[in-house]
Amino acid sequence: MLMGIHVPFERGLAGHSDADVMLHALMDALLGAAGLGDIGLHFPDTGSEYKDADSIHLLERTMDELRSRGWRVANADVCLIGEKPKLAPHRQAMRERVAPLLGIEPEALNVKATTTESLGFTGRGEGLAAQAVALLERD
Repeated sequence: MLMGIHVPFERGLAGHSDADVMLHALMDALLGAAGLGDIGLHFPDTGSEYKDADSIHLLERTMDELRSRGWRVANADVCLIGEKPKLAPHRQAMRERVAPLLGIEPEALNVKATTTESLGFTGRGEGLAAQAVALLERD
């Protein structure tokens, strides 16, 4: 799962929840922009209730928390770091899946990927990483 979309690939990611590395980075960016810590604080991997959790549901809970504190998303940018899988065929579906949950138009959610030119664990295909930034505004 990447950005709430099943991306067919011969390998998967291991994690306590569904391991959607891109949504996890996005939630961390949203929580950080609001000064509310990170997903480990809100959804700890020691909590059995989060075992195999759907990251879309965790994003919905994150957005509920932000809205309850008067925040809204202006835009966001999420970048997958790894050699494969390729995101281009899935990019628009990802934007259309996640943007409504953020309360923004798909055009205000950028989804991209980069490689490390075969360096490090992502370059060797041993895993993926993601980074995200988000701009929040007060209601």
